[in-house]
Amino acid sequence: MRLEGKVALLSGGAGGIGAAEAKLFASEGAAVVIGDLAEEQGEALASEIVATGGKATFVRLDVLDEASWKAAVSLAVDTYGKLNILVNNAGILRNEGLLDTTEAIWDSVMDVNAKGTFLGCKHALPEMRCVGGGSIINISSGAGLVGSNRTTAYHASKGAVRIFTKAVAIQYAPDNIRVNSVHPGPIETPMLDFSLASLEGGVLPWSVPLGRYGQPEDIAYGVLYLASDESGFVTGSELVIDGGRTAQ
Repeated sequence: MRLEGKVALLSGGAGGIGAAEAKLFASEGAAVVIGDLAEEQGEALASEIVATGGKATFVRLDVLDEASWKAAVSLAVDTYGKLNILVNNAGILRNEGLLDTTEAIWDSVMDVNAKGTFLGCKHALPEMRCVGGGSIINISSGAGLVGSNRTTAYHASKGAVRIFTKAVAIQYAPDNIRVNSVHPGPIETPMLDFSLASLEGGVLPWSVPLGRYGQPEDIAYGVLYLASDESGFVTGSELVIDGGRTAQ
């Protein structure tokens, strides 16, 4: 019960990596608030967690809407009494290189991936201060560490998440609020399916040093560590979980 007594809010929590985190967090004793636009999927996940003895609530969350963030944080506090953990999972991918990236594509990717993370941190932090600390985990990407010949806006947005995380970590360390980023490699989720279906193709399993794609649970276990008190001396750090991709 590594998260016993803690309350966690997860954006993008209805599917993929977010859903794996929600299940794992609940199994480790946390009350989870699943924030997502996929209402049917999110409600079903919350019901599944409750049916297995966990604590879970779904809230419709549009990460681009400040009022939606305020409502999600308020629901977490009103339902469970506090907020200890925030995981910013919500993100989108576009595959275009620089010259094919339109202003609309750039804005949409930066909005969801960077602005959504900013708004989540902004509205979770005051509640964490109220309880004497907390842990924020921002999901960046291997694309936030290295470049490639595609996904220009995605690289920019995930790099922004990486440096934003460090800035917030330094600013709120005196409040005992830890802020870290996680950098997944290719994980078997709908985002990977989208990448592989593009004209340029995507990362193939044999290009990963460990020879396979990751699973959502591979990321969830790393996020669990950062959410727990076991990582009490870790802030402003990057946890890379990519099968060795960025070590090449």
